[in-house]
Amino acid sequence: MFSSVLRSTLVALVASAVAVSAAPGLSLTLSGADKVDGVNNLKITATVKNTGDETLKLLNDPRGVLNKLPTEAFRITHDETGASPAFTGARVKYVPATAAKAGKSFTVLAPGEEISVEHDLSTSYNFTTSGPGSYSFAAVNRFHFVDPQTSLPVELYADHPEAHSSAVSGTLSVSRAPKVAKRASFNGCSSSEQSSLNSAASAAQSYAASAYSYTSSHTSSTTRFTTWFGTYTSAHHSTILTHFSNLNSNSYASYTYDCTCTESDTYAYVYPDDFGHVYLCGAFWSAPLTGTDSKGGTLIHESSHFTANAGTQDYVYGQSGAKSLAQSNPTEAIANADSHEYYAENNPALS
Repeated sequence: MFSSVLRSTLVALVASAVAVSAAPGLSLTLSGADKVDGVNNLKITATVKNTGDETLKLLNDPRGVLNKLPTEAFRITHDETGASPAFTGARVKYVPATAAKAGKSFTVLAPGEEISVEHDLSTSYNFTTSGPGSYSFAAVNRFHFVDPQTSLPVELYADHPEAHSSAVSGTLSVSRAPKVAKRASFNGCSSSEQSSLNSAASAAQSYAASAYSYTSSHTSSTTRFTTWFGTYTSAHHSTILTHFSNLNSNSYASYTYDCTCTESDTYAYVYPDDFGHVYLCGAFWSAPLTGTDSKGGTLIHESSHFTANAGTQDYVYGQSGAKSLAQSNPTEAIANADSHEYYAENNPALS
């Protein structure tokens, strides 16, 4: 009997030790040419390796290096002046929990396995102001893997010890397709998608009007304001009032909507300097018309990115993250796109 008990105890201890030793891990390295003549030749390859002892199902988050969308996935610094090139790429609405649930776009890496993704940085950065010279390139090292037990996304930061260096000279920027004075309403959208977008535009218009009216008439601290934007100050209130005044003046029905995006787990994205042009992606079509993370709310989120409206960033995503940001950093909260969306959607309703 003693031997049986001892054997069971040893088995339990070994199992416990194995469980403790099992830990996810990633490394991230960058490579590319030491010097480039013209930013059109500026290609950086990001290599992500599973350094842990368990297989990882990583979300292809458009804000990171596993995705080729031209987002702000890199941190670039001029070695002599410390200046950074202007970001001219896309800002997206992406909710990791939604993407994990959908499970359509991810990268699976077994222990020791790696993947390399090449990024063309000319499509997302303009070096004109920061100038020619030697630059250091680092990348966003935050990833999400899907927990096999809960199917929820879990944050994981990759070991990213060294930046890549490259000298940039010659042409310092490239242009996207030229803007046209008069736009078509839809590009690549089916009749059903057009109908859905017309309804979404109407919902966004109502959200913008309601949020502007509320902000105009509430000039002191309220639960709704502090939940999404943190401690009330007259300066912060003035900023949000200006943002929603701009958003309320938009005609969402006259935007250009592009339905050619193939990112299945992303809601939408815009280029902030290309006012009124919104690219709709897979997650948008399955979202409700109104309510949390809705079609109408997504258009508010994306519209807040336009420089002419608010020029918001994507500091955090999701209601939980936005509420935490409001408490920890109100200055970032009043510049966060999802915070504007949830303030406008007001679901569940706050007074």
